[in-house]
This record gives sequence, structure tokens and C-alpha cells, in this order.
Amino acid sequence: MSTPVSAVRLLTVVLAGLSLSACGTVGAAAGLAGDVAEGGYNIAAGTVRLGARATGLTGGSRAGASVRVDNPAPIVSGTMRPYQIRGRWYHPAEDPDYEEVGMASWYGPGFDGRPTATGERFDQNALTAAHKTLPLPGLVEVTNLDNGRTVVLRLNDRGPFVDGRIIDLSRGAADELGLLQRGVGRVRVRYLGPAPRL
Repeated sequence: MSTPVSAVRLLTVVLAGLSLSACGTVGAAAGLAGDVAEGGYNIAAGTVRLGARATGLTGGSRAGASVRVDNPAPIVSGTMRPYQIRGRWYHPAEDPDYEEVGMASWYGPGFDGRPTATGERFDQNALTAAHKTLPLPGLVEVTNLDNGRTVVLRLNDRGPFVDGRIIDLSRGAADELGLLQRGVGRVRVRYLGPAPRL
């Protein structure tokens, strides 16, 4: 961070994180360790875009457990029971090595303000996502394979219940990944572990 512009960007990200830390996203704006560059967090092989609100993370390499959360939220127990949607059974489970490539979609306006599977209020502009089986609340790294953009998201809901889709993004997450206009896109999803407490 050798230029004043980069310093201003970092300060803006930190201040935005402080002001938005209670918005039901990934946590308080403190505890980042590692190399912070242009609002991102360096995880060994590259910078992961966290956005202004996805903070409270430390540690890291791309192999294995790459992010350590200083104050993890407990898994919401009711979200780990098997459940059935439209005749299909889903079996939530802890999977520390989860990594999958597939299609992502996004949801927003019709669900804004409603409770998620974790009981948090859905904020369509927050950096959150829904997954069918990973622990809630959790963190995932999502990469748009068409443009290389990567973002860390808080999992706080179940879905998508559409064949061929592996993750449902909030409107804010879709925007960060460059998927807002197309509506769907090919992504890689990697489970990082439990999310921080809100």
C-alpha cells in the first residue's frame, strides 16, 4: 500500500465495516490478519475480496482450513436435521473439505427482511448465501469462474431448491461476483468453516 489512494480505500473499507457490522453479515470489523490489499484479504495464492462487511477473519492458506474465525457462532442445531423439499431429502453435514463447481443463482427482493434458516433477517444487499447442506452459519469462498472474482460469504439460509444449482447468492453477493445481470453463473464454492458471531 504505497499510494495515498490505496490507503484511502483501506480506510474507507474499515470505516464501512465498522458502521455496518451489525447488519447481519459476516461480523464485526476487527481481527483481520494477513496482508490487506485494496479491501481484500490475502489467502496464500491470491487476494480474496471480502467487501466492507465481511471481516473478523484471521489466518490462512488455500489448503485445508484456510480461515480462522476468532469468535465462531454456534451451528444452529435445527439446521443440521435432514429435511425434505418437493419430495427430495437433504442431509446437512459438516464437510471441511467441501469444494464444488457448479451453477449459482441469486435471490433478493421477494425475501428481503424475512427470517433465514438461522433466524437472521435476510438483507438482499449483504454478502450472504444459501446452501442446501453445509453448516449454518458458515463461511464459503465463492469464485466466479468466468471473471475470476472471489468473495467470502456468510451462509445463513437453505437453498437453492432448483436442479443444477449449488448455491443461492444474495443480491449483494451476486453484484460483487458480477452475476447480477445474467442471474446465474458458473462458480467454485469452497467451505471455510464456521462464521463469526454477529
